[in-house]
Amino acid sequence: MGSPPMIDGAFARWLASRAGQALLDLRTELGFSDTGALKSAGDKVSHDLIRTELARWRPGDAVLSEEDEGSRLAWAAEVNAGAVSRLSADRVWIIDPLDGTREFAEEGRSDWAVHVALWARSAPSPHGLVAGAVGLPAQHRVLGTDYPPAYPPMTVEAATAGERKIRLAASRSRPPVFLTDLAEDVGAHLVPMGSAGAKIAAVVTGEVDAYIHAGGQYEWDSAAPVAVATATGLHASRIDGSALRYNEADPRLPDLLVCRKDLASRLLAALQRHSG
Repeated sequence: MGSPPMIDGAFARWLASRAGQALLDLRTELGFSDTGALKSAGDKVSHDLIRTELARWRPGDAVLSEEDEGSRLAWAAEVNAGAVSRLSADRVWIIDPLDGTREFAEEGRSDWAVHVALWARSAPSPHGLVAGAVGLPAQHRVLGTDYPPAYPPMTVEAATAGERKIRLAASRSRPPVFLTDLAEDVGAHLVPMGSAGAKIAAVVTGEVDAYIHAGGQYEWDSAAPVAVATATGLHASRIDGSALRYNEADPRLPDLLVCRKDLASRLLAALQRHSG
């Protein structure tokens, strides 16, 4: 694919595209008979490729990748900023080399992703994300902040019935326990999907109206999708309505809401009733 573009948003897209193609090639090479081996190889191939390119083209930037040793450790920022370079860095790439490893290892599934995001200390937004790309390799597309998608159109149901039928993307394996009650409360139906990146991408493209997660994630699970979603004009927050924040000393970011802005107040009110 030649030399990468130097603008950060386009560079994130380039990285996600390169890693995505490597993952597609790996699926073809290894097949699906040994899912454990395919999962492990996928994580490693994508992580190594992204890390290598970042070291080559962005050597002054720090990196937080899911596959880094100790990535899940919570650090005391005031004590360990010198030991953990990302805490004192001005620019940090937040990477999930393979989001949806389970789906990646299932033949025929396309709901897995590659996440590449850039956090900057100088960013004007609370979340600090200034560039990002979500690669959906098996869907042959990349969503990025360099060319953010148009705000998703109103659903056909809403346009014809004058009333929004909310479609909520939900984890097919670990949905929040309160989500069924919340969906009934707001008159929504659940749409099971795989990775967090695929679910937020579905909000960005208008395939669903919202994604709610609670119960455990890390910064790399949502950084790139949130960067793209907010560049598109969607609402993104914690489920209590507070701001999402990245490059924190503790990388856990356990809950979030991404949705159309016209649904945010309604869903946040429902979350107050059901997520406690």
